[in-house]
Amino acid sequence: MPEGLELDSAVALLADGRTAIMLVRKAGLREGERVLVEAAAGGACKVEVARGIGVEVAVDYREPGWAERVSEAVGAVDVVFDGVGGDVGESAFGLLDRGGRMVRFGMASGEWVRISDEATAGRWVELIGLSRLAPEETRAFTEDALAKAAAGRLRPVIGQIFPLDRAADAHAAIESRATVGKTLLVT
Repeated sequence: MPEGLELDSAVALLADGRTAIMLVRKAGLREGERVLVEAAAGGACKVEVARGIGVEVAVDYREPGWAERVSEAVGAVDVVFDGVGGDVGESAFGLLDRGGRMVRFGMASGEWVRISDEATAGRWVELIGLSRLAPEETRAFTEDALAKAAAGRLRPVIGQIFPLDRAADAHAAIESRATVGKTLLVT
């Protein structure tokens, strides 16, 4: 663990920090690009948290018309990070500009996004999936995320901390979508 990094932050970044670094690299992000991160917020309180950490436009994808609100605010987007899949992923795909990129890495909706080859070819959109990593690659991405956190360039949102003996309460809060950011258990 890098010097100067709090243990709570390191633990909170182990999976999501590594994933964020992988997504950015896979997408080949360039300065000035418009990026849609579907699962950055999921409810009114979470939308406010996203705005508080510098997100320019935050909407709740569970509300009807969310894609139209994104389009009105920023126009088309260059990159979509699809961690939801299903109908949300399809709506996000519709927001991609010609030549855009969609990185699929999750299916919180219960299904992968369904995009035909014809739809991608017709708009020159690239669909990118994350492949399994070798252990040394996983370690390298994790070390990079932790180093960026120690340097102040990456930080998690830790919304709640539960003592270990309340692990069931922590799981119930997560399942009910009542949590914001990462939920940690302490021993």
